[in-house]
Amino acid sequence: MTGGKVLIVDDDDAVRTVVAHALRRAGHAVRTAASLADMARELRTHPPDVLVTDVVLPDGDGIDHAGRLATERPDLPVIVLSARNTLTTAVRATEAGAYDYIPKPFDLDTLTRTVAAALKRGGTAAEERAVEEEALPLIGRSPAMQDVYRVIARVISNDLTVLVSGESGTGKELVARAIHDLGARRAAPFVPINMAAIPRELIEAELFGHERGAFTGAAQRSAGRFEQAAGGTLFLDEIGDMPIEAQTRLLRVLQSGEFTTVGGARTIRADVRIVAATNRDLQQAVAGGQFREDLYYRLNVVPIALPALRERRGDIAELARHFLDRAAEAGLPRKTLAAEAIAALEAHDWPGNVRELENLMRRLAALSRDDRIGAAEVVETIGAAPSSAEPLPDPGIEAAVRAMIDRLAREAPRALDDGSLYDRVIGAVERPLIAAMLARHGGNQLRAARAIGLNRNTLRKRLDALGISPGARTAGSDEP
Repeated sequence: MTGGKVLIVDDDDAVRTVVAHALRRAGHAVRTAASLADMARELRTHPPDVLVTDVVLPDGDGIDHAGRLATERPDLPVIVLSARNTLTTAVRATEAGAYDYIPKPFDLDTLTRTVAAALKRGGTAAEERAVEEEALPLIGRSPAMQDVYRVIARVISNDLTVLVSGESGTGKELVARAIHDLGARRAAPFVPINMAAIPRELIEAELFGHERGAFTGAAQRSAGRFEQAAGGTLFLDEIGDMPIEAQTRLLRVLQSGEFTTVGGARTIRADVRIVAATNRDLQQAVAGGQFREDLYYRLNVVPIALPALRERRGDIAELARHFLDRAAEAGLPRKTLAAEAIAALEAHDWPGNVRELENLMRRLAALSRDDRIGAAEVVETIGAAPSSAEPLPDPGIEAAVRAMIDRLAREAPRALDDGSLYDRVIGAVERPLIAAMLARHGGNQLRAARAIGLNRNTLRKRLDALGISPGARTAGSDEP
């Protein structure tokens, strides 16, 4: 059976919405209820093939009702959800005859597979889960990720513009794809564009397209990303790196809903949903004059702040196991993690976030000598750097900062209260720091980035922004 009738009972609107969307995408006919009374009415008028119910409902206990249903409707599989993730709850659900018990917070793919298994009624739900582990779009049961899921649930039913912020490697594009895949525009294209990767003179042509002869080399008409994403979602990654002149053109499109190609005269309707992402503090960029304030407010209609991996350490074990599974599916040896290896992973600060963890798991899957990865291999691979760094006391730096502030007070007093002081001081320290670490590592950007605590792409952006030459490279450099 590829699809069935599913009744979802939960008093949380967001849970009902996102679960219903996921199950409908899997081919099921879904109805929802918010209480036991609503459930009883739905069971009479629209008998389901599978019932998914929360435990704590406004007018009673979902497990108690599941027990009664086991007697009255022994053919109806009941899947129990609960935020009371205790052994007692799991035992109660089993004793009540529930087909399965899934603790909250849960992954949507886990629930989708469990519903499919319940419809087949062949074997236990645990056996069904073991048959096929698909790549999950977003993984994590931590409270920080639950906040992200709740916001996603509230935006998939509308076209509001979303601004996803977070450090590099936290999964901003995955959030954008989830919003697209669960929303009404999922049948249309999802088109990403990285603003930091396009030369500034080509950004407008990339976004809006160009006509033949619009500029040197434009041999034929080319559709831009807005046209390519028509009816779907346009993902503007690294929006904070967009040149100010291109920001003005984008703002006009967001305000009017229309655009013209470069060199064109015909007005084209911009039928796209916008999801933007940045690893920069855009409010700080606005204060420093690098980002338009009016564009910021146009983009920041629904903000989603992705937590760094070090802020959701409880998700590391699940993520690591998932990445090892993916590595095995890609042909690498299947490996597992010892408990002490997980502890070592959780102690690391993860400056590269989830992307760094995924890369590490692939390396360990390929290079680990044993089937079970131990703590020593983890520490050897990621290095034994402490999980946090205390600032080094340096009276010379303190004196230099004070001298800089005194000089500004004399020569440019407005700079002390126009919101630019932080950028000025950090910029003054950042330039010599990056230059010194590049020199120390013979121009090897990867090693310099690791020493500073940045990923290599971020370091390259800072080199460009600060006008620093990477310098000579050593013979063993892995830089292109």
